Amino acid sequence: MDTLIDLFADTQAALYEGVMQPLAFAIGLGNRLEDVFDGTGWLLVGLIQIAVMLLVIGPLQRWRPVEAVTDTHAIRTDAIYTLIHRLGLFRVVLFLSVEPVLDILLGDLRVQGIGTFHLEDLWPGVTDGAMTSFVIYLVVFDFVSYWLHRAQHQWQWWWALHAVHHSQRQMTQWTDNRNHLLDDVLQAVIWVFVAQLIGIAPTQFVAVVAITQLFENFQHANLRVSFGKWGERLWVSPRFHRLHHAIGLGHESSQGGKTVLGGHNFGVLLPWWDVLFGTANFDTSFQATGIRDQVEQGVDYGEGFWSQQRLGIQRLIRALGFSPAP
Repeated sequence: MDTLIDLFADTQAALYEGVMQPLAFAIGLGNRLEDVFDGTGWLLVGLIQIAVMLLVIGPLQRWRPVEAVTDTHAIRTDAIYTLIHRLGLFRVVLFLSVEPVLDILLGDLRVQGIGTFHLEDLWPGVTDGAMTSFVIYLVVFDFVSYWLHRAQHQWQWWWALHAVHHSQRQMTQWTDNRNHLLDDVLQAVIWVFVAQLIGIAPTQFVAVVAITQLFENFQHANLRVSFGKWGERLWVSPRFHRLHHAIGLGHESSQGGKTVLGGHNFGVLLPWWDVLFGTANFDTSFQATGIRDQVEQGVDYGEGFWSQQRLGIQRLIRALGFSPAP
């Protein structure tokens, strides 16, 4: 582990000194070199993730696909989302727009004495090792992600945005980042606040995000893989998560004979939370994916990047009551 950490640090430094630092001076960001160095780390993580997707997950999809690839245009659109996020374009937008506001808010919290707490300090001696504390933080963030995911499926206004993700009927490893950008901003802000509140180190935060994202790519893959009876209850598999995307199953629940928002299998890495809170579905089938009204009523969720973003905003406006339903 130490060898890998050192290798990553050396590569980040080389990329920063050879490419990013000169670029920063060229575009007038010489006063933000620390932020540029941090951004170099995120860029390097994204390049590693894309390499794993192409060299590992991609061949697995071709080896045991759930379904034949018939809509290459939709997959190319998903790849655009992935490149925007993993190559740092989304993070640049956050850096220029949202992060200055977050810095002010978090600075005020520190003045109030909030933000100096470290979760791992609750177990002195047990969490002395970096790996042990990393696992604890990974579990904590996965718990937060479970409830964030539940909220996306429970609140009509948030589902209006999150539906972009579920409207993909040709799921592949690229589908993970297919989200409305406003949805991504909301999640990013919450994750940063949680990170500050529990005192996770920046390097561990990067690792938690990187591991989570890479496994999400694997879970969305067009891959006929199950982890078996017990493995499915220990870690989220492509089959377990595909059921979350299944038409009429993953994003809907039945209450009093009526179909409402809800669903199953919200766990991001760990299915434990679904088991604990009664949302797990361990059906062994591989279902078709999409949204019921998209399939049965022909509701348009957009085919390209910009149409998906535009229609998401329109749904949000209607969900908030500012515009009548079409």
